[in-house]
Amino acid sequence: MGTALRVGVFGVGGRMGKAVAHAICAEPDLDFVAAIDPSYEGIDVGEVTGVSGCTFLVSSDPGTLVADQVDVMVDFTHREAAEVNLESCAENGIHAVVGTSGFTESDHVEIEKRFTKSNCLIAPNFAIGAVLMMRFAEQAARFFETAEIIELHHDGKLDAPSGTAISTAERMAAASSEWEPDPTQSETIAHARGASGPAGIPIHSIRMRGMIAHQEIVLGTAGQTLTIRHDSIDRSSFMPGVVLAVRGIGDLPGLTVGLDPLLG
Repeated sequence: MGTALRVGVFGVGGRMGKAVAHAICAEPDLDFVAAIDPSYEGIDVGEVTGVSGCTFLVSSDPGTLVADQVDVMVDFTHREAAEVNLESCAENGIHAVVGTSGFTESDHVEIEKRFTKSNCLIAPNFAIGAVLMMRFAEQAARFFETAEIIELHHDGKLDAPSGTAISTAERMAAASSEWEPDPTQSETIAHARGASGPAGIPIHSIRMRGMIAHQEIVLGTAGQTLTIRHDSIDRSSFMPGVVLAVRGIGDLPGLTVGLDPLLG
């Protein structure tokens, strides 16, 4: 067995950060060695995350990652913080696995320019089922003329629509150019038809207490509809994808968007 990968977590005190810490510690080939979170600076990481057997302190300075000899950092923070975190990783030759949402295609171009000494993977969704959902929607797109996407998330999610919804619409639009225009001529209440995504595919965003991450794609053609839905009912659903990305990031030069290359 080779040397274990040394892994750290940005935003370790958040709900996703804690889940990632537990997932890393459960894998014998991964070593949890660093944690960055300004809100918990100087506090023992075990106290912050509930992970036993870890005694190092949480830092607020990404510069400490070099001294900690970190191989891969995982980022589930927010857009502004992630930009700074990724810049630090790129400068120091540290691989980055990113679940933070809100990055645009123009952001991807700039990120790819920075990562010349290490690699970066940004995924709109780390749940394997969600990746399959996007793939199935892409495959189905050419057989239908109308489609709408409904994404549902917890009430703590700050951006809308979700990266998963946007990515799904982009893939469907690329798979088919035969989409019927929206027949709506007037909206009694503004935005009743949702946002117009790629190829005019409507995207509807729901933010509700009690939810985690959910999405369904409804496709329609003459005499039939097809609904493809995925539900993450616990944050543990994202962890196999995160671990897969941490293990595989070293073999994906530059910037990779999505888990697809790691799933074959």
